[in-house]
Amino acid sequence: MKRLAVALSLAAALSVAAAPAAEAKGCIKGAIVGGVAGHYMHHHGFLGAVAGCAIGHHMATQAERKAEQQKQHHAGQ
Repeated sequence: MKRLAVALSLAAALSVAAAPAAEAKGCIKGAIVGGVAGHYMHHHGFLGAVAGCAIGHHMATQAERKAEQQKQHHAGQ
C-alpha cells in the first residue's frame, strides 16, 4: 500500500512539474501546505494537497486580479 501511495505521489509531482508555470500559480505552495496539514489530520495528505492546490491557485488568481485593477486605477489618474 505504501508503494502505491509513493508511486502516485511521485506521478502527481512529476505531472505538476511538467505543467506550464502560468497554470500552477499558487498551486505548489498550497499543495505543500495542504499535504502537510492533511497528513496530520488523520493521514489524508493527498486530499489536503489537492484542496491546498485548488485554494492556492484561487488565491493567487485573486491577488493577480487585484494587482491588475490597482495598476489600471493608478494609470488612469
